[in-house]
Amino acid sequence: MAVAASSLSLLPSTLSPKLFNSSSSFLLCAAQFQPKARIPLFRMQSAAVLAPSAAVGVGEDLPHDYGEVFPQPDPSERRRAGVVLHPTSFRGPHGIGDLGEEAFRFIDWLHDAGCSLWQVLPLVPPGRKANEEGSPYSGQDANCGNTLLISLDELVKDGLLTKEELPKPDPLITKAAERLITSEGELKSQLEDFRRDPDISSWLEDAAYFAAIDSSLDAFSWYEWPEPLKDRHLAALQDIYHSKEHFIKVFIAEQFLFQRQWQRVRKYAQMKGISIMGDMPIYVGYHSADVWANRKHFCW
Repeated sequence: MAVAASSLSLLPSTLSPKLFNSSSSFLLCAAQFQPKARIPLFRMQSAAVLAPSAAVGVGEDLPHDYGEVFPQPDPSERRRAGVVLHPTSFRGPHGIGDLGEEAFRFIDWLHDAGCSLWQVLPLVPPGRKANEEGSPYSGQDANCGNTLLISLDELVKDGLLTKEELPKPDPLITKAAERLITSEGELKSQLEDFRRDPDISSWLEDAAYFAAIDSSLDAFSWYEWPEPLKDRHLAALQDIYHSKEHFIKVFIAEQFLFQRQWQRVRKYAQMKGISIMGDMPIYVGYHSADVWANRKHFCW
C-alpha cells in the first residue's frame, strides 16, 4: 500500500513582535484575560418561567407550564441510529446485491425504522493483483465504482439490455456499455457530458488508461511495466489509446452507468432524510491508477 505524503505548516504565532518592543510600554488590562462566560448546555427561557417550577416542593403537583420550562434540544444534535451494509449484501435477483430496487427498499426500511444513517463501506473496484486478494480497501482506483454493483434490471429499463438476456452480470454490463456508445439520444448525451466534466475527467482518463495497460500485460504491479508505460511517456500512452481504444471507451461508459445508478440512490436517500457515510479506504492500493498517475504524492 502507498501512503499519501503530506507537509505540515506551522501556524503563525499569536504574539506579535511589536507587543514587546522595548521602545514602547503599555499596560495590559486584566479584563483581557478574564475567561469567557460559559455557554449553558440548554438555554433556559427566563427566570420568570423557572421560578414556579423551582418553588415546587417534594410530592407537590408540577405546574401546568412544566413542559415549557426546559427547551427542546437542537434537532441537529440528537442521537442518531443507522446500519452498516454493503450493497452486495442486498437480495440480488442475479447473484450479489446491486444498486437496483432492493437499494431503494432498504432506504425505505431505514426511514420507517427511524434510522438516519447508512454506512455503505467501500464501493471501489476491488484489487485483483499485487497480493490485494480482491480487497475493496486496496482497490484499483479510489474514484471508480465497482461495476458489478450495476443493476441489470435498471439497464433493461434504460433500453440497454433485454429481459431475455439476463442474468449473467459482467459480460452483460459490457454489452450494455457497448450499446450505449453506439446509441443516439439523451443517454448518450449524458455520457458525453460525463466525459467532459473536468471534475470527473481529471481521474477518469488515468483510470481508463491504467485498466487498459493492466489488461494487456501480465505483470505483478505497474512498477514492472515497460519503462515508457510505467513513466507515462506521451508516445506510449498514445499507442495504448490506439490499440485499446474500444476497451477505454467501454471502461468509461461502464463508469458512467455506475455513477448514474449510484447518484439516483443517493438522491433518493437524501429525499428520505438518510445520510450516507462512505467508508473510504485509509490507504489506496499500490497497484492502482492513483499511485501510478500521482507518484509524486506517495512514498513507498
